[in-house]
Amino acid sequence: MNMETTGGTTPRTDVVIAGAGPVGLMLACELALRGVRTVVLERLTEVDETIKAGGINTPTAEAFYRRGLLPALAAVQREAFGRFHSFVRQRQAAGASSVRPAPRFAGHFAGIMLRAELLDTSDPDFHHAGPADEVGFVAQQALERLLAERAAGLGVEVRRGVELTGFEADADGVTVHICEAGEAREGGKAGEIGKSGEVGETGEVGETREVEETREVEETGEVEEAAEAGGAGGEELRAGWLVGCDGGRSTVRRLAGFPFPGTDPEITGRQALVEMTGADKLGMGWNETDNGIYSHGPVPGRILTVEFDGPPADRSAPVTPEEVQASLRKVSGTDVTVTKVNTATRFTDNTRQVPEYRRGRVLLAGDAAHVHPPFGGQGLNLGIGDAMNLGWKLAATVHGHAPDGLLDTYTAERHPVGAWVLDWTRAQIAVMRPTPHSRALRKVVTELTGTVTGTTYFAKKISGVWQRYDLPGDHPLTGRSVPDLVFADGTRLGAQLEDGRGLLFVLTEDPGLAGRAAGYADGYEGRLRVVTARCPDRPELAGLLVRPDGVVAWAAGTEASPGGEAAGEGAARTCTGGTATAVRTAGAATAARTADTATATRTAGTATATTCTATATTCTATAATCTAPASACTADELAALEDALRRWFGAPDGMAV
Repeated sequence: MNMETTGGTTPRTDVVIAGAGPVGLMLACELALRGVRTVVLERLTEVDETIKAGGINTPTAEAFYRRGLLPALAAVQREAFGRFHSFVRQRQAAGASSVRPAPRFAGHFAGIMLRAELLDTSDPDFHHAGPADEVGFVAQQALERLLAERAAGLGVEVRRGVELTGFEADADGVTVHICEAGEAREGGKAGEIGKSGEVGETGEVGETREVEETREVEETGEVEEAAEAGGAGGEELRAGWLVGCDGGRSTVRRLAGFPFPGTDPEITGRQALVEMTGADKLGMGWNETDNGIYSHGPVPGRILTVEFDGPPADRSAPVTPEEVQASLRKVSGTDVTVTKVNTATRFTDNTRQVPEYRRGRVLLAGDAAHVHPPFGGQGLNLGIGDAMNLGWKLAATVHGHAPDGLLDTYTAERHPVGAWVLDWTRAQIAVMRPTPHSRALRKVVTELTGTVTGTTYFAKKISGVWQRYDLPGDHPLTGRSVPDLVFADGTRLGAQLEDGRGLLFVLTEDPGLAGRAAGYADGYEGRLRVVTARCPDRPELAGLLVRPDGVVAWAAGTEASPGGEAAGEGAARTCTGGTATAVRTAGAATAARTADTATATRTAGTATATTCTATATTCTATAATCTAPASACTADELAALEDALRRWFGAPDGMAV
């Protein structure tokens, strides 16, 4: 068991998580990895098989890679590719022309498919994820099963078939009221608040979010101020913290009184896996018509329709074959017949976000904190990013070594990313409307996506490789997902993060770097590990401090060009032998080892590389005259490292913050 008792009979644990979807399970695993006792509450007794998200983006794949789960995802992807190829073969057998798998999926914007052959793969943002870059076609149910298995292995208690019906929060923790699923529905108000309703997904390749529509009160942005609802005759759990990962209709969000402002829905979307006749009349992929947009594929029987005549009248009613058929016929203009619905959902473009992700001892993550339409494949990935960001910060807080304000950086870092996703999806609704103005705009966007620059821009946004937190420091890697460096011994950086601790990489012979980590890296319970390595492909890097979520908190060394060569101020640290080049950049000379022979180029004034003066012509600076050692970090860099260590990991053991 995960719990102990305090005083009376109320069990005590560190964290209670409401919701055992991908976000709740990912967060539970992150907490358990750092020794935090966690209980997860889930209304459903098993994984929901309703059609849901069908893919993940680069940051999500990186998160699983950095926890040792990438091989399992790769196996799931191979099975998914098999189903896709089966769909292609069916279309070919039916006589459809020009049916072939794309060489690489590049994504879509508002149903405008990106052409993979136009993607500029030399863009440096596409060259940092390592093996994680090869995995993306993974369904949400597979993620849930994988995370459930991992959670069990880490000792997380996942209690299925129970519902959170209310809670009281105080300065020391939260008392959570729960009961068996279904009992709350018989108890009036508590049951109404806890009712989950219907879940909608797009589930296409790249469409990677869970869509849970909110109630009318949430669609108007109203807040129901309530600290407790029902729970009579149920069970109580006492915890230090409560995290709502319970979807768009979050009970935790409502009871905690989080505002939920945003924009109201104007569409009705339906997604289903069906059996039908006349499917050969449907176009593959995304198709725009006078009555909306529909999508067909990428697996047999999978269809999606979008109508722009308002939200559904009754979101809780079962989705029938007749409803799906009517919508598909209306939007596609064909007489396709739906004979059976295997799984189906509705969704809208209700788009909202809480202003703060934390209220005292209560936090939100995933759809509980933000809801939006599924187009562009951002939602599930956004939630996994929330879990990765929150997990290590909450763990540090539970263990008592978090610096002041660490937990508040969760909102500061994740809210801007969520706000961007909301606007990204709103923009797609504007481009999808079947109106003259929107269709004119759609033509402009289509022309942009038909260029290398346009395709690369949209693909970077969809894949998530653009994301960067606003952290202190001027190095271009600071605030970014750490690149998956390959070290001289053949190991990779991503594999070093599996234990969920921070990492200080010492990439030069500088004893001062490792010394700064004293007091942080003692034993398994240490907050970070020091890894001394050499990285031949990135010789300009002297050191990296990497947070447990894989974000670079500090970096020393020169900026690298896309080709990996050092450039700019400070490049002299790579001069270790052979013959070097001195280049004057901004009032000071720098030396970089580039090849057997090189020259120093004067760009302004006089450049000096120790004993070598570069005039308007050129001169050769040999290694013998280069006195800037490869092992030296500047005093400013070391001071910045100390600041980053305290900012993210607190004071060293035995010292006050």
